[in-house]
Amino acid sequence: MTHFALLALPVLLCFLCTASSQIHPTDFVALREIRSSLADLAVSDGFFSTWNFSAAVDPCSAFAGVTCEASRVTILSLGTGLSASPGLFGELSPAIFQLTHLTQLILFAGEVTGPIPAKLGTLRNLRVLSLTSNRLTGEIPLQIFGLANLHTLDLGYNRLTGSLPPAFPVLGQLRVLVLAGNKISGEMPLFLPSQILHLDLSNNNLSGTLPQGMPVSLRYLSTANNQMSGNLQGVDPLSDLEYLDLSGNQFSGTLPESLFCRSITSLLLQRNNLTGGIPNSPPCPKSKGSTIDLSHNLLDGELTTALIGVEALFLNHNRLIGAVDKGYVESVESGAMKTLYLQHNYLTEFPMVAGTMLPETSAVCVSFNCITSPPLGLGGCPARTADQLSRPPGQCSAANGGSRFNYSSSKLLP
Repeated sequence: MTHFALLALPVLLCFLCTASSQIHPTDFVALREIRSSLADLAVSDGFFSTWNFSAAVDPCSAFAGVTCEASRVTILSLGTGLSASPGLFGELSPAIFQLTHLTQLILFAGEVTGPIPAKLGTLRNLRVLSLTSNRLTGEIPLQIFGLANLHTLDLGYNRLTGSLPPAFPVLGQLRVLVLAGNKISGEMPLFLPSQILHLDLSNNNLSGTLPQGMPVSLRYLSTANNQMSGNLQGVDPLSDLEYLDLSGNQFSGTLPESLFCRSITSLLLQRNNLTGGIPNSPPCPKSKGSTIDLSHNLLDGELTTALIGVEALFLNHNRLIGAVDKGYVESVESGAMKTLYLQHNYLTEFPMVAGTMLPETSAVCVSFNCITSPPLGLGGCPARTADQLSRPPGQCSAANGGSRFNYSSSKLLP
């Protein structure tokens, strides 16, 4: 090799190194189109301040939110995600589909409007699609549900409409599905991906019942604040559940006993039409920070010992009768139970000595029951609680005396 060739070799290698680090021309054009359809809500120093297409810089290394591998864009994060950042506005450009190596597309909270481009369904390498907390409208393109490698789909808190397909046969890799806070109607899908862990369909317009045979892999399930009905038997086999929120619906029937002896941290079933009693089982170990909310239902009978180990327990606005087991009082006095709301029931005894000093972290409310001399005032009650410590005697004698009683009108039935 000549002396000249030896001198030229480092220069050639450097050129190849530089060339290989430059973004692919197709991706460069796509980024420019994406930028033209979006803008910063911030007046200065916004997210796009580094996106300078006229400068001699490589977007792979200089543009905020752009990550590349082998000159192709693999991750595109639009916005900062910081609480102080107002986000972006505009619309999502269909040119995103030209980023064929994309594995993650993230749009942080802002005011982006318009539909979700259907061509996103051609991004076969996509594993994370998160377009949360904006103002996207229209239906979810069916092509999205055909992305076989998708792990996380989060379209929550937009203005999406339409219904969901009855099954997701292609989404075998899906672990997280969040569609909360939209205007989606129809029923829950009958068949969900078998390995899904996190499903949030809350705050929509869903109707129908809980499907039977939901994946036993589920650890987080929320259909709160919809218009769903039927019983809760669909959740009975879900032994790995850690968080269950079915509140604010029209579910009816009795409580599955199996729900109360699992490692569920949060069991939120308030504001439904559930009937029957609290399962008559001994106290089961509960997770630290556990919350059970069964308030605003139609539960009746005596309060069993099944819920003594819960840290925050809400049973207010039901039809419970009889005496409260001393185990609940001891749990409150020890500080193990921090919240116990029993107001607006028909309980006859709360075995706590009047004047007992409770831990500062405790909140206990037993007002508007049938306790002759309530040991507690209203200090531990929510601000909106009625100022009556006890129910009128006529309501109590009927409710606890075995007569037929109209709880909604608080009148004795003939």
